Amino acid sequence: MSTLNYQERIPNNVDLGSNRQLQRALEHWQPRFLTWWKELGPERYQGADVYLRTAISVDENGWANYGFVKMPDYRWGIFLADQEPNRTIGFGDLYGKPVWQQVPAEFRSVLRRLIVTQGDTEPASVEQQRLLGLTCPSLYDLRNLFQVNVEEGRHLWAMVYLLHAHFGRDGREEAEELLARHSGDADKPRILGTFNEPISDWLSFFMFTYFTDRDGKFQLKSLAESAFDPLARSCRFMLTEEAYHMHVGENGIGRIVQRTLEVMKEIGSEDPEAVRRAGAIDLPTIQRYVNFWFSSSLDLFGSEQSSNAASAFANGIKGRPDEASFEDHLALNQACTIEVPDGAGGMRREDVPLRNAMNEVTRRAFIADCESGFIRWNRLIQKSGFQTQLTLPSPRFRRAIGVWAGQPVAPDGSIIAREAWETRKASWLPSEADHAFIRSLMRQVIEPGKVAGWIARPARKVNHLDADYEYVKFH
Repeated sequence: MSTLNYQERIPNNVDLGSNRQLQRALEHWQPRFLTWWKELGPERYQGADVYLRTAISVDENGWANYGFVKMPDYRWGIFLADQEPNRTIGFGDLYGKPVWQQVPAEFRSVLRRLIVTQGDTEPASVEQQRLLGLTCPSLYDLRNLFQVNVEEGRHLWAMVYLLHAHFGRDGREEAEELLARHSGDADKPRILGTFNEPISDWLSFFMFTYFTDRDGKFQLKSLAESAFDPLARSCRFMLTEEAYHMHVGENGIGRIVQRTLEVMKEIGSEDPEAVRRAGAIDLPTIQRYVNFWFSSSLDLFGSEQSSNAASAFANGIKGRPDEASFEDHLALNQACTIEVPDGAGGMRREDVPLRNAMNEVTRRAFIADCESGFIRWNRLIQKSGFQTQLTLPSPRFRRAIGVWAGQPVAPDGSIIAREAWETRKASWLPSEADHAFIRSLMRQVIEPGKVAGWIARPARKVNHLDADYEYVKFH
């Protein structure tokens, strides 16, 4: 096998060319990655020229280089944020000690598990979204989908680099397994349940990028605090790209809401069936999709009480997002109040040691962050003269993990009879009729400047180019 020119084909700032063993490992892995990409990446568009942003360095000038590229030729790079001189551990029992450049033997398995779990989500989302190009509402949206996809591929490379560089044979085997598991596969599914959910329509895609990629943001922010410095630096750079994925979701949902409001004004009604007949997505359906994807994403944070989370914090492995914003970095003598079922159809409050509640601390930060889009969307609704409001459901609603797993909780947080929950869940979650209606709208629009009738024309530009630009060129 010929030796790859790593600086040309794989932009990096980790000096790949000086490590022959690492080169050989990546020479072995890269063709398998490309085979996976061609088989399970975006369907039917491998030969299209796509106007994509490619990172070639971590500085301001190198982060965003735009140009046309065929996706299999995309230059997936490996970048770590600049090293902080004399960086010390920022939390836990090892607070103030030097960070680690190599993996401590006693933390090898837990760090490998964290990296593998994070890495597994990246190709999973590409697989979930592989057919969306066939129903894109515009070339602008098609290009944004592909930008998200190639960046998820780069995030996979980031985790695979860490596995290869720091975990020896175990790491190489785990890197192979990242391409062997597949989203929704009955025998070898992805590790986390949300990443096995089908994303067969663009409303789901925008919900996924708004909610589930936002979970990714908070997981990355927690890992960016890690005492394992190469992991922390990898995640800090990944966060610059994750922000764009959330923007795609927020912009997409906002444009759907905008178009729905336009149609409601045109027909003089907010009746859901009338809105649907006019070719738009009614607000109650949007709310049901919110309920589904928000509740699915909440479970990604894990249980409200977790000894594993406490141990990871104590040992400097995984911190709180934005750890520097907290006054006490030891979290030894503090408690977190959580709500738990009382066993009699109600709930009670319980104080748990803060370290054991680190999952909940991160989940609450995620929930607060989710609210930002709803403020903007509801402002649009109010300005249009309508009273409906989109809301986040209670974090107790439809949980599959933690103290509220399987509990019959309504979106407003009230505990109801299980029979009532079964009867009413069709009004709270997308039904098969909802899915069928959304699918009926999914008709591909690829003429430059044209946009599907169920979503508003984009106002945001890509690298100063407006929505009329031919962002994807077919052959």
